[in-house]
Amino acid sequence: MKRLALLLFVGFVFLSCEKKEDGLYEDYQVAKPLKMSLSEFKNGVDVIAPMPIEESGKIYAYKDYIFVNDKYKGVHVIDNSIPSSPKKIAFIKIAGNVDISVKDDYLFADSLMDLMVLDISDIDNITIVNRLENVLRDNIIWPAQADFIEYENINYETEILVGWEIVTERRLKTDFEERFNTIDFALAESANDASVGQGGSLARFKIVEDFLYAVDSHNINIFNISDLENPEDLEDVFAGFDIETIFSKGQYLFLGSMSGMYIYDISTPSTPTFISEFQHGTACDPVVVDDNYAYVTLRGGNACGATESGLYIIDISNISEPVLKETYSMDEPYGLGIKNEKLFVCDGASGLKVFDKSDITDLKTLDHFKDLVTFDVIPLEENLLMIGEGILYQYEYLDHKINLISKLELN
Repeated sequence: MKRLALLLFVGFVFLSCEKKEDGLYEDYQVAKPLKMSLSEFKNGVDVIAPMPIEESGKIYAYKDYIFVNDKYKGVHVIDNSIPSSPKKIAFIKIAGNVDISVKDDYLFADSLMDLMVLDISDIDNITIVNRLENVLRDNIIWPAQADFIEYENINYETEILVGWEIVTERRLKTDFEERFNTIDFALAESANDASVGQGGSLARFKIVEDFLYAVDSHNINIFNISDLENPEDLEDVFAGFDIETIFSKGQYLFLGSMSGMYIYDISTPSTPTFISEFQHGTACDPVVVDDNYAYVTLRGGNACGATESGLYIIDISNISEPVLKETYSMDEPYGLGIKNEKLFVCDGASGLKVFDKSDITDLKTLDHFKDLVTFDVIPLEENLLMIGEGILYQYEYLDHKINLISKLELN
């Protein structure tokens, strides 16, 4: 009996201490650096057999092919000649890659600070034709959604940072409260052209005629690609802070940033000129545009800021003075797209929402695909592409809604 009492007492003390300790800890999002050696990075581009995707990134459509970014690792190539039965056919390994753009069978891709040029005219024999070194900047996006960032575990003399992995770990609450005292903030530093592919609203690359525009967090990086095999790196244009996305319409570029939308005139394509801006609270911010309006999704919360999540519709009929016209509440919107009078919004875990935008003051819901996680869309001429959590969806347009025609598991 004494032994049992002793065991019960010890167990009680242990549980009490554990419970007391639990009050000191909490689960936090921790960003761990993804690294490789400098030599591995320089030789980090290759074309291999199809493989499972690890983290779905952006999508890009060109001719009968779909390219799906595997964040920081490369691009999955999908044969979409039969939309009801798409097939993975290759994986292009590109260290640190998050964006691509294609013109006349030449694929341009970022590899951290380098710009890669690949010939995809023979999709079964993709070849590397050029590498422009140190022409892109600020290309590793600071993991704003993380509570802790383990940046100190990088040896820049022998290693290179190619991305971040976010994991959940228990950490002391006091460490969380004091984490900003030691951070080194210096570390945080066209669809109508058949020859050019089409990206989604989250793209940072955009080809307009003979120019490739690539935005980083502060600049528009400009390349003359009239000689597709030998892009000319032109003078960058400083464009603001926390720039995330780029969209083009006619002679204008629309840049989505965490604090607003910037509009640039590219009538002289080598030197984009600032026209105007629309400011909003801090939030993640992709943008798409039709003739009179810009449609912007703002995603608030820990990852992007304090702004409430929503859809903002901005009147750009006077391009020099954009004016907010309407706002609609959303849960956690990411990418969006437009096709004629249809507006598609990827609302994260709340699914894909389809609206009739004929009257922007009264958006009508046409469809709502629930129970799936959505990231970005590309409205093509014949069908709609959507990337979710490791899944590529395709829909056909109907008069007043859309209909699922295929679903490709990428894992």
